[in-house]
Amino acid sequence: MLNLQVTIDTNSGFCFGVVYAIEMAEDILDEQGYLYCLGDIVHNDEEVKRLENKGLKIITHTDLAQLHNEKVLIRAHGEPPSTYQLALQNNLELIDASCPVVLKLQNRIKNSYDKKDNIYIYGKHGHAEVIGLLGQTDNKAVVFQDLEELDLTTLPKHITLYSQTTKSTDKFYQITEKLSNSGIEVDANDTICRQVSNRDKELRNFANKFDKIVFVSGSKSSNGKVLYNVCKDTNPHTYFISNIAELKKDWFSAGNSVGICGATSTPMWLMEQVRDKVLTF
Repeated sequence: MLNLQVTIDTNSGFCFGVVYAIEMAEDILDEQGYLYCLGDIVHNDEEVKRLENKGLKIITHTDLAQLHNEKVLIRAHGEPPSTYQLALQNNLELIDASCPVVLKLQNRIKNSYDKKDNIYIYGKHGHAEVIGLLGQTDNKAVVFQDLEELDLTTLPKHITLYSQTTKSTDKFYQITEKLSNSGIEVDANDTICRQVSNRDKELRNFANKFDKIVFVSGSKSSNGKVLYNVCKDTNPHTYFISNIAELKKDWFSAGNSVGICGATSTPMWLMEQVRDKVLTF
């Protein structure tokens, strides 16, 4: 036995948007035994499996087009207007668990589009939230993950900038500054969720306190990638895992203090499983 001291970060785990979506899903699953969900309810395979075992059926937009007279959950990431139109056509009852922060952002982008602004969105290509945001602009807004994707010489002289809610605050302000320094007038809208951005500081403090850090997140989670890098920058002895099978005993030395933390899409029960496994080393 390595006699490790293991602590779970109490600030890690589901954000309120994810909690809201999962509670809505579980209420309906308890009531009717099954529920369709458009896309993974959360970007964490272990939590998705848990809910699938309770009767959650994950479907794609292609599946949705074939579905009629059913209840379908809209997850926290939100959806474009086309999804709501299809639901009307197919007599689908949408259980809308879109995160309030995302809905507010969708409305702001729609208002900007109606004013004919040149809209640019800092976000991940193909991400569910970004697809919903693009839908507010008839897919006319420009999405970019990195400034290198944009040709600054051909950009409009005035742009309206938004961000996916789970991106890095620091990176957003660096992008804004670089655009401004290139002579582009930027109407920058910091639309990053504060429950997400505050985790940056909290995680830096947490990662500093331990010899080793185990960061638990689904591999599909954008927020997970951002927060893992925050931990890794602070404490180089940070390891990324998605489940307990990926833990390695040789990461640890006798008497190490170990911190366990995760993304806004990481369930507390999974971090507790990781803690229990680490304690057996």
